[in-house]
Amino acid sequence: MSSSANPRNNAYNDRRNGTTATKPRLPSSRTTAKERPSSSGDVVPDDSASNAPYRPNPSYKTNGYSRNTTERQTSRIKSQLTTRETLQDRTTSPGKIYAVNGDHLDTRRPRSEDYGRLSSPVTTTAPPPRTEKRRLPPWTPQASLIPHTTAPLAARICFPPLASLLPESLQPPPLRQLTQHDQEAAILEDLLYVLMGFEGQYVRYADSYNPSVEKDRLRGPQFQIAPGLDLSLQDLTYSVLKMATYYSAIEAFVEIQSREEFGAINHALCASIRKLLKDYLILIAQLENQLITNESFSLHVLHLHTRPTNHMMFQIYTLAQEIVEKNTSPEDDMDGLVDDDNFDNILEQLKQGDALVIGGTSKKICKGGNVLRLLTGRLAYMCGDPDARTLLQTLLRDASRPYMMMLNEWLHHGGIKDPHAEFLIKEQKSIRREKLEEDYTDEYWEKRYTIRDTDVPPQLEAVKDKVLLAGKYLNVVRECGGVDISTEVHDVPKSFDDPRFLDNINNAYSHANSSLLSLLLTTHALPARLQSMKHYFFLDHSDFFTYFLDLSASELRKPFRNVNVSKLQSLLDLVLRQPGSIAAQDPFKEDVKVQMNDVALTKFLMGVVNVRGIDQDETTENAAEKYRTPAANASSTEEDNNMTGFEALEFKFSVPFPLSLVISSKTVLRYQILFRYLLSMRHLENLLVNSWEDHNKIISWIHRSKGDRRIEMFKRRAWTLRSRMLVFVQQFMYYCTAEVIEPNWQRLMAKVNGHDINNDRGPGPPPKVSRTVDELMEDHVDFLDTCLKECMLMNSKLLRVSFSFPSD
Repeated sequence: MSSSANPRNNAYNDRRNGTTATKPRLPSSRTTAKERPSSSGDVVPDDSASNAPYRPNPSYKTNGYSRNTTERQTSRIKSQLTTRETLQDRTTSPGKIYAVNGDHLDTRRPRSEDYGRLSSPVTTTAPPPRTEKRRLPPWTPQASLIPHTTAPLAARICFPPLASLLPESLQPPPLRQLTQHDQEAAILEDLLYVLMGFEGQYVRYADSYNPSVEKDRLRGPQFQIAPGLDLSLQDLTYSVLKMATYYSAIEAFVEIQSREEFGAINHALCASIRKLLKDYLILIAQLENQLITNESFSLHVLHLHTRPTNHMMFQIYTLAQEIVEKNTSPEDDMDGLVDDDNFDNILEQLKQGDALVIGGTSKKICKGGNVLRLLTGRLAYMCGDPDARTLLQTLLRDASRPYMMMLNEWLHHGGIKDPHAEFLIKEQKSIRREKLEEDYTDEYWEKRYTIRDTDVPPQLEAVKDKVLLAGKYLNVVRECGGVDISTEVHDVPKSFDDPRFLDNINNAYSHANSSLLSLLLTTHALPARLQSMKHYFFLDHSDFFTYFLDLSASELRKPFRNVNVSKLQSLLDLVLRQPGSIAAQDPFKEDVKVQMNDVALTKFLMGVVNVRGIDQDETTENAAEKYRTPAANASSTEEDNNMTGFEALEFKFSVPFPLSLVISSKTVLRYQILFRYLLSMRHLENLLVNSWEDHNKIISWIHRSKGDRRIEMFKRRAWTLRSRMLVFVQQFMYYCTAEVIEPNWQRLMAKVNGHDINNDRGPGPPPKVSRTVDELMEDHVDFLDTCLKECMLMNSKLLRVSFSFPSD
């Protein structure tokens, strides 16, 4: 066998024995390998394909196709080098074959026909030692699930590892080694990934950005470009990268603001933004298609295509940053932890025995009307930009839909469906109708429903009072069974820009007002109830009351603490049922009860005038105790204990719901003051009349004294004083009843019945005017305050003079 065939035979033996040596590349028509000896004795191919430095295609990703291609090409070159080393060794020593495999030698036994030619052992020299490269740990990034949040569409996969953590073997070649055309191709490929929120090979996050920090994600990442990029490409790249920052920040904003605690308005806003982000991703897919199919697609073309979208993303990003700034941390605003809503919730938890949780949220969240206020302000600021105005109008329309649903529910059903405390009306659930039946204070009307002044959208600022009253009126009617809350309201505006928006509020207000007025005036007979109170408190047609005073005179002369109230109540019931009395026909006589007030009238009025007036938040029983002045407590305690039943007697009038809204505790307190005042004058008149009877019955007063003229002069002066006092009391009582109470009463009843008494149109009934329930309440209170003032019960000087004299 010739020596020229030895390499082929040796290669054949290698394949049979399973060696690692690869088949040498043979000359062909496509490649011509010229071998030349190197300094180390290796055989290196001299063709252009092998000697040229390896340059991977920059259009492929490091962690994708490009890395696998680079590894395969590198392996191919190493195999060629190994094959040529093996061929050199085989040519030198055909009897003993060494194949270089890493850092050790692999010995092969020659074929049987070659043993005859071996006359002596052949000594071969091992190749020079190769330096072993440092083995790097394997790059094995892993994905994991993050904890679930209350946002239903939030991402559950952890953030990918940063590109700065890639091993050196996976780093792309520097940009300075690439031509300008290759640089543009690499940057275009990177930008398509960066615009979707990922890092590229040459465009990466800035070192200050940490995607695991929520504040950094909401602010958006800043990007840095690998050095060596052409300046013309660098300017265009930074211009496009702004949109990538906007997209990442908006995506984080949508994910965070979609959590349950941010409310329905934020959820609707995020849903609207998510639709725009879907269109944004469609644009990125179209740009990728252009990059693949269009050879003339360049970075400049990409910049032109993304300019309108960049402007849209900037508007959304600016709005998102304004909302994020409103979400203050507890360190910035400690008062936000326990606001009015949280305080009410804490009280409810304590009453129901639930676990107390203070500061359930770590931030004071911008939600509800505040979000709509920011949207409206941004829309007004950008009204000169047609594209921005169209975008913000769309966002405002979509975000206001849940708010309009709550508004329509309040206007047309009188109910509040506001689980996140976003609506401008706040409901205090601790005040219920059952409590009102026991103590008809004004809390139900004044405090159960209030306005959140800081959460009112600008569209409702001018009509917020109408919105409050419309719902309050309808709520009262609904609790009385006058509104069917199961029926759905159709053909109502769904957004603020609907032209029927204000008409809807005005119509709902008119309907609720007329419904409640009809309920009060017709169903519950408010005028008849007021007329009944006039009989009992203002002593109108008071024949029954005169009879009651005669029957209970012996009991009322006692100190008020010794008066038997049950006996007085029995006497009053007997008088009210007396046939022929005007009270016998009164359907509300069962609501009148007798009680004793432990504070003198003059002292009580002094407290009212000197302190702060009649407090509408206090009940009748507690108000008297509240207005005790410290200076008069010690000196007046004995005087209070010496009050008789005549001075402490007053009536209590029970009023059912919803009439208790009009005839409230503050109005009943005023009725009681006027009643005690009129009763004191009636009692004084009776005392003077009894004195006149004594003067006409007792002999010492009738018999003329002949011995001393001074006695006769004294009698004459006493008779004159008694007569003048009686006339004064009768005239003053006439003034209070006929010239103060009666005219004001007639004006009140005209307003209650809806007549305009100030319109001078000649004979005939006065015209009807439209009135509201709140105006009716104000008219009722004004009537009583006018009576108190004109009866001189609010004059501090007169009260001070009266207070300086003893009551008896």
